[in-house]
Amino acid sequence: MEKINQITSGKAKSLYTTNEESFLVMEFRDDTSAFDGKKTAALENKGKVNNQFNAFIMEFLATQNIDTHFVKLLSNTESLVKNLEMFPIECVVRNRATGSLCKRLGIEDGLILETPLFEFFLKDDDLGDPLINDNHIISFGWANREDLSLMQSITLKVNELLIDFFAKANLLLIDFKLEFGKQDEKIVLGDEFTPDGCRLWDKDTLTKMDKDRFRQDLGNVIETYGEVADRLGMQIKLD
Repeated sequence: MEKINQITSGKAKSLYTTNEESFLVMEFRDDTSAFDGKKTAALENKGKVNNQFNAFIMEFLATQNIDTHFVKLLSNTESLVKNLEMFPIECVVRNRATGSLCKRLGIEDGLILETPLFEFFLKDDDLGDPLINDNHIISFGWANREDLSLMQSITLKVNELLIDFFAKANLLLIDFKLEFGKQDEKIVLGDEFTPDGCRLWDKDTLTKMDKDRFRQDLGNVIETYGEVADRLGMQIKLD
C-alpha cells in the first residue's frame, strides 16, 4: 500500500491517501495537546506507543464483533485504516465523575456513577467541543436518528467490554470518547482508542495513568502509557 498525499493533520495524528481509495494511512505523531490546543508539547515515543496501543485495543474489539476502521500496523507509527465518512460527533461515556463533568455540574471528583453516563459533543476545537444532544444533531443534519442509536449502543457495548478488559490489568476505566464514520452505509468505529482519549486510574491507588498526567503536569506521561501497555500484555516496539 503506497502512502500518497496528506489530507488532514490534527493535534496528534495525520491522515494520508493511498493508491486505493478505500484505505488511508493514519500516522501517530509525538505531538500532544490539552485544553483545546492551548497547552502543547512533543513527547518522545508518544506516536509509537499510541499507534501500537490503538492497534491492540482495536484488534481486541474486532474479536468482540465491533466493526472498526483499523486494518493493520504498517510501522511503529503508522496504521492502515478504512476510509470513512466521519460524523462530526464525539460519543463520550463516563463511569466516574471527573474533569469537565465536575466543573460543569459541581460534582465530586471520582464519584462513582450509578449507571454509565453517555453524552454527545460536537467535534469542533474552535468552539471547545460543546455538549450537544440528539435534537441538535438531527436538526443540523449531522446524523440521523438511526445512526445516533447505533453509535450510542456500540459505545455502551465498548464500555462494557473495556471495563472488564482493563480490570484484568488492575485498571479502572473512568471515561472515554469514541468517534464513528460510515463506509458503504455501515457504521464503523474510527479514530483511536489510546490513553490520550480515555481516563484510566490504578484500581488500588487511583493514580492517573492517562493524558491527565500531561494536563495536570504530573510527569512521566509516556512512561505511564508504557506501564499501562505492559500491564495489558502489549509488546511496544520503540526501535
